[in-house]
Amino acid sequence: MTAAAKPFESPFLQGIMAPVLDERDDRDLKVSGELPRGLRGMFLRNGPNPQFPPLAAYHPFDGDGMLHAVYFEDGRARYRNRWIESRGLLAERKRGHACFGSVAGFTQPDQQVVAEVGLLKNNANTHTVYHAGRYLALMEAAPPTEFSRDLATLGEYDFGGKLEGPMTAHPKLDPVTGEMLFFGYSPFPPFLQYHVADASGALVHSVPIDLPFSMLTHDFAITESYAIFFLSPAVFDVAAMMRGEPGVRWEPEHGTRIGVLPRRGRGEEIRWFEIPNCYVVHFFNAWETGRTIEIFAPAFDTMPGGLSMSRMEQTEEPKPWRWSLDLETGHVASEQFDDRSGEFPRIDDRCAGRQQRYLYNSIARGWDFNFDFHGVVKYDIENGRSQQFVHGDTAVSGEHIFVPNPEGRDEDDGWLLTMVTDRATEKSALVVLDAREPSAGPVARVEMPRRVPLGFHANWFPAE
Repeated sequence: MTAAAKPFESPFLQGIMAPVLDERDDRDLKVSGELPRGLRGMFLRNGPNPQFPPLAAYHPFDGDGMLHAVYFEDGRARYRNRWIESRGLLAERKRGHACFGSVAGFTQPDQQVVAEVGLLKNNANTHTVYHAGRYLALMEAAPPTEFSRDLATLGEYDFGGKLEGPMTAHPKLDPVTGEMLFFGYSPFPPFLQYHVADASGALVHSVPIDLPFSMLTHDFAITESYAIFFLSPAVFDVAAMMRGEPGVRWEPEHGTRIGVLPRRGRGEEIRWFEIPNCYVVHFFNAWETGRTIEIFAPAFDTMPGGLSMSRMEQTEEPKPWRWSLDLETGHVASEQFDDRSGEFPRIDDRCAGRQQRYLYNSIARGWDFNFDFHGVVKYDIENGRSQQFVHGDTAVSGEHIFVPNPEGRDEDDGWLLTMVTDRATEKSALVVLDAREPSAGPVARVEMPRRVPLGFHANWFPAE
């Protein structure tokens, strides 16, 4: 067993990344500027927030999920945060200490914990989605966890027993059909499975995709007709993982392929396109123009350091790229369309799988695995123009999500929302930018009643 770490000695458990140990309900938050009239709903940020000191070297993927919500109601804002009460966390609460190891240093829980929970804690700490009347908290190594709009944990959800294996943290919602498309990958066969849930929430299509070995696949893209997978040589080594060593290695000799699968296709119908090695963590969007598929995403030249589960430094920076796949000839054209590095890409989700004009990307001061985002860039891919906004010298922002103006007509008529924390003061605020002109700066700041630790992904859920 790996030697236990001292409580909170990890750099990912200090400063503005330190966990918060209480759950709050705060109303009538202080607002600077003016909240837009059309901003009615819930901003929800998920992220790691361990309740107990870790047993082993801590990685942000390990932390218990905590939901941080800001509700906009009648021109006012209120805040609520709640842990996702997984079976693993409940088992730890019963014992008063951590029971699970780390993705950076696996340790097997004692047999009683394994009998109650299994080998893995489903911390559901990465993302959230709403589909067919259900709110789901997500991590890519386990089934989703259902929660209520007031953030109460309802338990793991397996689509009525039909979901076998894990679910990605990045499902795609088709804004026209109402379907939710997703996949799950595993270090054990079948290495990749693809799924479709219809508009009612029923799991209606599940197929395995044959792969020679398991690769870490965090996100994918969809078009009106296809599901798009980037398979890069970030290869799992289960034996190394069980020894407490890094469980994912970059093996460039295996190459990188783009897989194009009909949305209701069989696994053997996937078509592969070879491209130079790269790693895509998250996608902007993809769509079809005739017999060509256009794909937009930030791309690293190699696997990001943090995904190795041990090597946190990252020498390469993700740059925004565009790939054009000709389905007739099999040719793939690609181009980097900006020199600015960025990640956590977002779009107007009403355009998912369809052609659109505007892309939003978060920019950072550097690309060590320390979540040092500090601004946003907006791309107009129709005319090649862009604009950006930087929050401040000591400000650290999160993902900038797009919230459409319910009274708007244009694609960019809405707002960009992000949680920002100042390293100097350790105070947090939810910042609202006008998506039509983010470079003009905030139209409103909602001051949080406490520091909100840095986390992963955010989403917007309109008022019910």
